[in-house]
Amino acid sequence: MAGWTVVQVTDPAELVAASYLFDRPVSPEGAADTLRRPGHVVLLARAADGSDVGFVSGVEMRHPDKDAELFLYELGVDAAWRRQGVATALLAALRDVALARGCRGMWTGTEADNAAALATYRAAGAEIDAGSVFVVWDDLAGD
Repeated sequence: MAGWTVVQVTDPAELVAASYLFDRPVSPEGAADTLRRPGHVVLLARAADGSDVGFVSGVEMRHPDKDAELFLYELGVDAAWRRQGVATALLAALRDVALARGCRGMWTGTEADNAAALATYRAAGAEIDAGSVFVVWDDLAGD
């Protein structure tokens, strides 16, 4: 039996409390805004002691000429819990959410040299499209 469960976040305070899993601190405003946006989902892997050990976030997307799909926005697991199946469980739970929402596919992007992420995604059944290129506008306001 796994030492954690995966839960869907509905309370912004849960995200604020799990800030240590994210790149930067989660603000109450940012957490509330994320959770109230249609199509956004955040799942937490929670240990038996109640501590959060990982997360995955996704955004449901739809284009008029394509089926709905889920963009895997970010995946993170606390260093002490890596290589124990937490990421795999989070990805499986996100897949289940995507299917429940009627999504036909799921996709994400990562750096070509991120061997750990690529191995995790492959193990979860993803195909790696090495020919894709991401185009990024980091500062739309030009500040």
